[in-house]
Amino acid sequence: FATDRGALFFFILFPFLFITLFSFINIGATEDTKLKLYIVSEEAEGGLSYQIIDALESAGDWEIIVMDYEEAYQAVENKEISGFEAYQAADDKKISGFIAFPADFTEGIMTGAGTELEVVTEAEAMDDRAALYGLSQTIASRVGAQYVIAKATIELLIEQGIIAPDDTAAIEQVIQPILAGQGASGQSFIEYRTEKVGEVKEESNSNWVIPGYLVMFVFFGAAIGAETIVRERQNRTLERLLASSVRQEAILGGIFTGTAAKGLIQILLFWVVGILAFNLDLGPSPAAVIVLSILTVIMSAAFAIMLATLVKTQRSAGSIAVLASLVLAPLGGCWWPLFILPQWMQALAKITPHGWATTGFNKLMLFGADFGAVVPEMLALVGFAVLFSAIAVWRFRTSAVE
Repeated sequence: FATDRGALFFFILFPFLFITLFSFINIGATEDTKLKLYIVSEEAEGGLSYQIIDALESAGDWEIIVMDYEEAYQAVENKEISGFEAYQAADDKKISGFIAFPADFTEGIMTGAGTELEVVTEAEAMDDRAALYGLSQTIASRVGAQYVIAKATIELLIEQGIIAPDDTAAIEQVIQPILAGQGASGQSFIEYRTEKVGEVKEESNSNWVIPGYLVMFVFFGAAIGAETIVRERQNRTLERLLASSVRQEAILGGIFTGTAAKGLIQILLFWVVGILAFNLDLGPSPAAVIVLSILTVIMSAAFAIMLATLVKTQRSAGSIAVLASLVLAPLGGCWWPLFILPQWMQALAKITPHGWATTGFNKLMLFGADFGAVVPEMLALVGFAVLFSAIAVWRFRTSAVE
């Protein structure tokens, strides 16, 4: 193996080509960005809703994006919409929700007839829905409170003879600034508090890219090793070993040890290069990362022996090894973090050893878990290794003849 340049390239350099590529792709980088609020006003320009929107925009701690109702609604549904690129929200043609002021908003408040704010959100956008409901309730309660103040002010001015009861223009001139919360200070009646609880640390993509590809290529390399076992069975090398008084257990142990040794070389290089070249952070429990890596190697070596006992030809061993690796890798979260996927896909990943391994690495290296938190993942990998080994022992044969 050490003198085979093709094998060394595939086992060592080829995986790092993937790691280098995906580590430098800015996938979901953590940023401390402003909160975006999408607002719709269906009333004419100059209405009370626009004064409220202006007051919100002047705050500066969030980004207010004003949209047309139909386009905003379709953006929540993620439909293609004409002219959407003209909006600031055109980044992804997708928003999670918005607040809508109705066409009769100002009239309803001025006349005391009442009005409603509409909140439209995705069904699964729980956080955004809570934020939009909170803002809409704040607007409603403050407008209601300001309306009471405005009515009392109007009655006082009428009582003192400053304005006439039928002087609509004068009444509106008094009531509208009060409703908009624009007093002498010019401050908005929308109050809020921001609290900074620490710096947002941007996570390195390598912290999930390298563990994912480690699991994939260690498993891939071991599975491809099944071809060697089948070839030795076909050319009767295993039969000759038995004829020379070598026990079957020794043959299995030797094959397993050789396969595991190559896997250990791989993970050692993965972690050393990852730490030195990619600034990899093993988290607060490096020992757990090492144990999880070794268990991944043991599981992969057991799978290779099992696969060799289940197929008849070298070609079928290679084909099934490639197929199994390429199916289990994405399903188990080697190509993307499982925690960003829907719950049903996270549950489906649990039927694969890759899913348990990548979940354990993510817990340790992304979420700062300790050793005890990944014991279930370690036990799952042990279980897969025992299952694969049991099948391998049961099905193992040294002859190519059934």
